[in-house]
Amino acid sequence: MNNWLKTLLAGAAAWKWGGGCLGTILVFVLVYWLLGHSGC
Repeated sequence: MNNWLKTLLAGAAAWKWGGGCLGTILVFVLVYWLLGHSGC
């Protein structure tokens, strides 16, 4: 998966499920990490 696409998906998930500043950052990092380790 391209880096920009992975970043876009992680950002969308963080915006949707974040719930606040810290929550958004944590969700972004978690989704970005999961996408990187899943081989996408």
